Amino acid sequence: MGAAVDARPVAILKASDIRRTEDWYRKAGFVVRAHHPEGAPTWCEVERDGTVLQFLSGETPWIDAPSFTGCFYVHCPEIDAVYEQIRDLVEIEWGVEDREWGARELVLRDPDGYFVTFTQPG
Repeated sequence: MGAAVDARPVAILKASDIRRTEDWYRKAGFVVRAHHPEGAPTWCEVERDGTVLQFLSGETPWIDAPSFTGCFYVHCPEIDAVYEQIRDLVEIEWGVEDREWGARELVLRDPDGYFVTFTQPG
């Protein structure tokens, strides 16, 4: 795990509670790179293994509840090490599994229902 120098956000997502989101992503091994405003943040940015996500709560451009059909991939060099690091901290949705396309994967679901898939090339 380490921040890539040129890592850029891949998405900005609606969150129902930024503090809860930050806490969950920390437990999943992400680093909270920034949040704003101090004291009662309504925006944050998290990163792990070069994957960067931003979250926004409170008044947002999106009127609906948080939702996303699909998943976000975090490419990591050693999926079993990720599993050992987080297994007692967050609920595992499924995995570690060897997929038919050769990858080893571990899938989590964050508090707003977003799927986060850790993948290791086969």
